[in-house]
Amino acid sequence: MTIQLKGIAASPGIAIATVLRLEKDDYVPVATAVEDTTAEQARFRLAVTLASEETEQLRKQTAERMSTEKAEIFEAHLLVLEDPEFIDVILEKINDERVNAEFVLQEVAQTFIDILQGMDDTLLQQRATDVADVRNRIMNALRGKKQTADTLANINEDTILVASDLTPSDTVRLNLDYIRAIVTEVGSRTSHTAIMARSLEIPAIVGVGLGLAEVKDGTTVIVDAIEGVLLVNPTEAEVVDYQAQKRNYEERRKVLRLLVNEPTLSRDGKQVQLAANIGSVADVSKALANGAEGIGLFRTEFLYMGRATMPTEEEQFRVYSHVLEQMQGKPVVIRTLDIGGDKKLPYLPLPFEENPFLGLRAIRLCLDREDLFRSQLRALLRASVYGQLKIMFPMIAIVEELRKAKLILQEEKDKLLAEGIAVADAFEIGIMIEVPAAALAADSLAKEVDFFSIGTNDLIQYTMAADRMNESISYLYQPTHPSILRLVRMVIDAANEEGRWVGMCGEMAGDESAIPILLGLGLHEFSMSASSILPARAQIADLSQADWSLHAEKMLRMGSSRDVKAYARSLTDNIVTE
Repeated sequence: MTIQLKGIAASPGIAIATVLRLEKDDYVPVATAVEDTTAEQARFRLAVTLASEETEQLRKQTAERMSTEKAEIFEAHLLVLEDPEFIDVILEKINDERVNAEFVLQEVAQTFIDILQGMDDTLLQQRATDVADVRNRIMNALRGKKQTADTLANINEDTILVASDLTPSDTVRLNLDYIRAIVTEVGSRTSHTAIMARSLEIPAIVGVGLGLAEVKDGTTVIVDAIEGVLLVNPTEAEVVDYQAQKRNYEERRKVLRLLVNEPTLSRDGKQVQLAANIGSVADVSKALANGAEGIGLFRTEFLYMGRATMPTEEEQFRVYSHVLEQMQGKPVVIRTLDIGGDKKLPYLPLPFEENPFLGLRAIRLCLDREDLFRSQLRALLRASVYGQLKIMFPMIAIVEELRKAKLILQEEKDKLLAEGIAVADAFEIGIMIEVPAAALAADSLAKEVDFFSIGTNDLIQYTMAADRMNESISYLYQPTHPSILRLVRMVIDAANEEGRWVGMCGEMAGDESAIPILLGLGLHEFSMSASSILPARAQIADLSQADWSLHAEKMLRMGSSRDVKAYARSLTDNIVTE
């Protein structure tokens, strides 16, 4: 009997093969008294050296097999391995507590991992994987244990790789001649497993849960990474059906590739922009390969995460300028630091808050800590000459916040020019609309900016008073609820009145069920994960913007998300029928 397990479709595709389980190493070090702390410190230093050498090999291997950008994951690992604050803390604890290096390494690394995993941004949560990967590499060197390289590299038959999770080190070692798909217990669409799988174009389902532990080695499975379904012990009829689906999917992909360099036009000639959300330099090549017409959201938080010190102005400048250069004149929206409250940094002490989601975070933190804000703004301004920069301030609630941020930006621009440092003559300034107050005051805010970008992830949770991370009230997280659609329409109308453009960078922008509605509401730019761009371009080509404008008007007057979805579904079903 076929067993179905549901997960998250992280990298699209269909695969049929037998399972190979990659078992997790459950080693947990225990504290052991050390007499000679000098010798123990030397043992730790040697392990770090060995781990660094292995990481450098992985970096080179990744650059050869994938791209220089993807290899930057391992450059980040090397920075951790070379970080004197991270290493020195461990060396000091070995000496002070007179315990073994394995125990201290686990303790210190876990502190970083807990901080990262406690954050609400899945991209930032995934930085915990980087720290864990580095920790495991040092730990294996201390134990004289090999990584999983041999298992992964020596696969010689069609295989579905099943694991609790995969680290970047694991993923880069995959034998691509035989790995047909990846399935993991944990993870999200923004996890390293998902990102690497999309880069390698391997179907992947993540977040399947503990039920995956019951799937044994050698079991035949079907991976439907379009719907996020794993079929265990499928029937012969199911195998035949999915073989046909696989052929159809691959033909569809070939057709979509023809759209890479095409503009995004609706059936009746309305042009919109499809941009990519990125979290690192490594994501740029994927965005371009999928036909992104720009970067609609560059989350700069990754520069600050998984490290023991604040990034310098120079470090930030190098990253921003590189992204702008790589995009070859296409627009790049870079969001200023969106951290604080629930997103804590080990080197940035913040006061305890009862409700961090409504606390000192994003633009509020930056205006409170002008030193770190000014450093980032200087880096952005210096990079502005390398491409089409658009600077975006997050979580603006009132116009006073926006004006203060713009004033600081102008002050730093004046300083740079006085120092003889070039700054672009023109660059756009915008804000994220993610606080309901900003949406309601969009007519006033539109007079102060060049663009809006609607951050639906937070806008929905603040409007519905429902924490999007709380599964018990997930039924309230409704992107297509009429109240949300009315706010979106209000923002677009206010922007149009002032001749501004509006983008959307939340998950809703890449949702195929929401795209027709957003097109009808008049959204100018849709920013989404790179892999969603070509399907969205094809979808929009089949839609009439004029027709969906009329449909959207009806949806705004409906009473529930269920009504909106049912009406939209009836319309799209008619399109398929026609």
